[in-house]
Amino acid sequence: MPPPLHHDGGRDVPTQACNDAAFALRCGMGGYVYLMANRRDGILYVGVTADLSRRAFEHREGVLDGFTKRYGLARLVWAEWHDDIRAAIQRERTMKHWPRAWKVRLIHQSNPNWDDLYEQLNG
Repeated sequence: MPPPLHHDGGRDVPTQACNDAAFALRCGMGGYVYLMANRRDGILYVGVTADLSRRAFEHREGVLDGFTKRYGLARLVWAEWHDDIRAAIQRERTMKHWPRAWKVRLIHQSNPNWDDLYEQLNG
């Protein structure tokens, strides 16, 4: 059975193609900005995605090569939803330039124990 389709301005595209931030623009979706860490007060990574559960799973399992796999950033410690993926992308770009202390403060405000929020997404 083919994947469900999402109507995109005169053409249908597979819904699964709308799961990445790059396609979320085309599909008119919202998205998440998120922070991954390897441990409390550890190394941080900021990212953006339209499918937080899938993306956090990919980081946890080391599916994709890159920074998060190299440094073992498997703990989702903060996430923020935006109705428009463009706002999420802009927020991610802004946060990438923030001092580390600002990101740590943001995590401590909503997740002081640096719990892995992936469990809440899928629990």
